[in-house]
Amino acid sequence: MRLSIWPNPSQPWDVIVEQVCALERDGWDGVYFADHFMPNFGDVTGPTGECVAIMGGLAAATERMRIGSLVFGNTYRHPAILANQVATIDHMSGGRVLFGLGAGWQENEHEAYGIELPPVKQRLDRFEEAVQVVKGLFAEERFSFKGEYYVIDDAPMNPARADMSLLVGGSGEKRTMRIAAQYADEWNAWSTPEIMRGKLDVLRRHCDNLGRDFDDIAVSTQALIFMNDDESALEGIRKAEMPMPTMIGTSQKCADILGQYHELGVDEFIVPDFTLGPPGPGREETLARIAELAAPYRS
Repeated sequence: MRLSIWPNPSQPWDVIVEQVCALERDGWDGVYFADHFMPNFGDVTGPTGECVAIMGGLAAATERMRIGSLVFGNTYRHPAILANQVATIDHMSGGRVLFGLGAGWQENEHEAYGIELPPVKQRLDRFEEAVQVVKGLFAEERFSFKGEYYVIDDAPMNPARADMSLLVGGSGEKRTMRIAAQYADEWNAWSTPEIMRGKLDVLRRHCDNLGRDFDDIAVSTQALIFMNDDESALEGIRKAEMPMPTMIGTSQKCADILGQYHELGVDEFIVPDFTLGPPGPGREETLARIAELAAPYRS
């Protein structure tokens, strides 16, 4: 199971790159970045790094780690233009980029920037077309596509990136996971082991219905981490309502949870640094401890 970092996009660039480069030296496998223009909750006025630019910077600053988007929002990025941008970063990195794409969802940034957020069905219809556009452009030097939302006419893609993997992000069981089963090389969703167990059953059924080998799709996941060997310090956190799935517990409990993901066949666990404290020795110690706990399950 690979181990990767997901830096909070509200951090300054120098903090992000220093942390990522340190983790690369320590043997971590990858880095992911979110594609948003503002936070969704809490203080929404803080700075937010732009995903394409950050990925390009990380491509230049690192030597080995895989660099992924988690995930680009299709509603505010034309898939053909985005495919060219990401292919360029992949070329800069020597082939280390993972293209992550999702349907788009964050209401406040769409409102702030005057970008339409269509109803769910239309959004997913548009997303499925976008996935086909990206896959076609990666595979061909010139590609044509005619859909309801996107028309691509002999569009050039040079160099074509036939070897770049596509990650579909999202846990919607009816459409998003079916799109992942049909087109994706990798699938990602926030989860606990209990949630992941059920989602994998859904993904397997979609693969069976489509005639695709389930084992051909890599799976990654993440959860907000609250780790403390003082159980009393975790009582309030356990009672709080969290916006995403969580991993809460002592070091041993977190190690057990990582082992459960591994037993389920999860290929990669991604660590959001959002809840690990401010940059500094404390966060560094926590990240080192997570890597130590994950070591028995890494490949």
